[in-house]
Amino acid sequence: QVQLVESGGGLVQAGGSLRLSCAASGRTFSSYAMGWFRQAPGKEREFVAAIGWNGGVTLYADSVRGRFIISRDNAKNTVYLQMNSLKPEDTAVYYCAASRAYSGPNYANYDYWGQGTQVTVSS
Repeated sequence: QVQLVESGGGLVQAGGSLRLSCAASGRTFSSYAMGWFRQAPGKEREFVAAIGWNGGVTLYADSVRGRFIISRDNAKNTVYLQMNSLKPEDTAVYYCAASRAYSGPNYANYDYWGQGTQVTVSS
């Protein structure tokens, strides 16, 4: 069992930055690949970024590549999403997820999910 709690969301101006955190507890965190997803009102959940168990493999959605950075600190059982150059279209509820195997954008393969944190980017 893995429990995930997101934090760091809030209101930010377009062009600003925000860092999301996802704290994990339960089974060995370092053995799980991690991902970030987001869902805007009226939209389906979409992939944002993923990272392998040791941080050596990362994957980004085209919409965020070059602006967002996913990282993890296994000693702190935490995964981060650094969001830079934020745009209004980044507004969504952001979720972190854990997978027993590297799943990339395949949300159906993730085993555990947090409850989400709201990110709102104003114009």
